[in-house]
Amino acid sequence: MSQATPDTIERDVMEYDVVTVGAGPAGLALAIRLKQLDPGISVCVIEKASTIGAQILSGAVIETGPLDALLPDWRKNPPPICIDAADDEFWLLDKTGGRKLPVPPGMHNKGNVIVSLGAMCAWMAPQAEALGVEIYPGFAAAETLHDAAGKVIGVRIGDMGVAKDGSHKPGYTAGIDIHAKVTVLAEGARGHLTKRLIERFKLDADCDPQGYSIGIKELWQVPEERVSPGKIVHSFGWPADTRTYGGSFMYHLDKGRIAIGYVSGLDYSDPGYKPWEAFQQWKNHPMVKPLLEGGSILSAGARAIVTGGYQSLPKCEMPGALLIGDTAGLLNVPKVKGTHQAIRSAMLAAEHLAGSRLAAEGFDAKLRASDAMAELKKVRNIKPAFKKGLWFGMLNAAWETVTGGLSPWTLKNKPDWSSLHKLGEYQEPARDYVERTLAPRDRLAAVYYAATEHDEDQPVHLQVADTDICAGRCVVEYDNPCTRFCPAGVYEMVADDSAPHGKRLQINSANCVHCKTCDIKDPYEIITWVTPEGGSGPNYQNL
Repeated sequence: MSQATPDTIERDVMEYDVVTVGAGPAGLALAIRLKQLDPGISVCVIEKASTIGAQILSGAVIETGPLDALLPDWRKNPPPICIDAADDEFWLLDKTGGRKLPVPPGMHNKGNVIVSLGAMCAWMAPQAEALGVEIYPGFAAAETLHDAAGKVIGVRIGDMGVAKDGSHKPGYTAGIDIHAKVTVLAEGARGHLTKRLIERFKLDADCDPQGYSIGIKELWQVPEERVSPGKIVHSFGWPADTRTYGGSFMYHLDKGRIAIGYVSGLDYSDPGYKPWEAFQQWKNHPMVKPLLEGGSILSAGARAIVTGGYQSLPKCEMPGALLIGDTAGLLNVPKVKGTHQAIRSAMLAAEHLAGSRLAAEGFDAKLRASDAMAELKKVRNIKPAFKKGLWFGMLNAAWETVTGGLSPWTLKNKPDWSSLHKLGEYQEPARDYVERTLAPRDRLAAVYYAATEHDEDQPVHLQVADTDICAGRCVVEYDNPCTRFCPAGVYEMVADDSAPHGKRLQINSANCVHCKTCDIKDPYEIITWVTPEGGSGPNYQNL
């Protein structure tokens, strides 16, 4: 993070009333609402992806209430993919079949819609621009700017054209500084700047550590007669064992398209667990495979999901800046939904800023008194209880649902990195995996479907503080879990006779799909994900 002091590089400066980092549903909703309330407020939205929506990945079934409030006429011109929810199913799977269970109350989707969240954001962006919002894709915010007192006064865009060794290539362009009266962080789960600001301002001093899952998703094209538009199927059980939080989603779209995915809680203890492999195993289950066989993958990707809930909410304001949406941690895990919370918090933030003459102070109290927090409080104990196993978690979920979350206790969260057991300390389950034949065959093939692109000659954006730990302690204690939890094969231990155990870490950073799992799950906390050059990374289509 930089102080507002003279820089050795001459930089252009742009000035706005509000700059929003991230063009997801929260960032765009905030910009739209601000302009609706006061057209005179200058608003800029910056997005690290090459195009709006290119790095947005979610299920996504959305509750439409907040969207109705933001854009009352949206149904007259809906997003490109927008299917009314029809039938809900909820299954407990075993290796060869499953049992259909009653759908939990929070997962009833009547009145909701299935969307591609990436396509929805691309649809929202021109509506924001029509109101006067300036949106800049390909602008990666590399650091925050601060005045002498520490107040956030904007962001610095990362330089373009820097070589891997730090030298300037012929096309080098210095990143600009964007100054603003208020900076709004809407980076999604585990935001690069948000992580630093939480530490700098001790925003998490009075809350539990944040929790996360990794969601891996594919969009399939199959024969149209197999698809029932609007059908929503969730499952849990196999291939995860009863001590590992995991479950799937299958959303039937239109035109022969099916969105499928698997979510693994990053609080898992099993050092041998592979989230990507669990997803591929689920696809080959007898109840899933017949839907996909003979079809083709259109797009694929992975993303961290923020799941800590009520007890992990950091303070969402600091001098000169706010946190909203998934950056704040507002996803409702039992509902498997966060978009409505993102839009709801964004509108609240916009209304606060417009009514306070652009003062960040006071927003946190308003958020905590809002419907967004009331919703999270009711379900605060459901996800943490699964740390004690599947059956306890299910029993507790039933209790919390029946009582409306009125239990007099609040279960605690601990950091996901601390839950991983060392080799020999965890009784490895009988994974009972099946032979899988559906594409993709390996993680590198999956990277192709994410259309991820990084210039090979740029600084590595996955910073490992001490690679000696990787080649030494980690080999012995965990057998290098980064080679398993990364869904894109970024981390690889290669033979090296000079290394302590004959291995050294190789980082294939060009494969990275920006899921942030390594930054979250690394048991030594030595991996830091920082934003690469603007425009780098995955280019998802309709995820």
